[in-house]
Amino acid sequence: MRIALYQPEIAGNLGTILRTCACLDVPVDIIEPCGFPFSDRSLKRAGMDYFEHVRYTRHADWDTFRATVDSLDARIILLSSKADAPHHGFAYRKNDILLFGSEGSGVPLTVQEQCDGRITIPMKPGMRSLNLAVSAGMALGEALRQTGQFPE
Repeated sequence: MRIALYQPEIAGNLGTILRTCACLDVPVDIIEPCGFPFSDRSLKRAGMDYFEHVRYTRHADWDTFRATVDSLDARIILLSSKADAPHHGFAYRKNDILLFGSEGSGVPLTVQEQCDGRITIPMKPGMRSLNLAVSAGMALGEALRQTGQFPE
């Protein structure tokens, strides 16, 4: 299981996701450009002292990320507020990559078309979206539960 973040815009969200993934032993792929300097203080504050425990890879762009993914036996599963299938009804596999778009604009259509699945976290009608870090934690928790990959 992996988390991939497409052009994250808010340092605090990335820091929180890195911390979550450090605790759950899940690698993170960061698809640049980021909307902030990667060394930003708020990124470090949200991640606290967990950076030495997280496995993350920075990719210069989507094509560089895809080249890495293409060498793995993995599916890319896009989390989107515009998808119809609920995240808790999806059948995850151990090597899935959960892809999250940037906070402001999600992912472009060209990226959506390259994903193997699209799922959403159901919300109360009229609500636009959940916070990126919250969404990542919820989806990752369900994926790890289904695949039995929580750390022991």
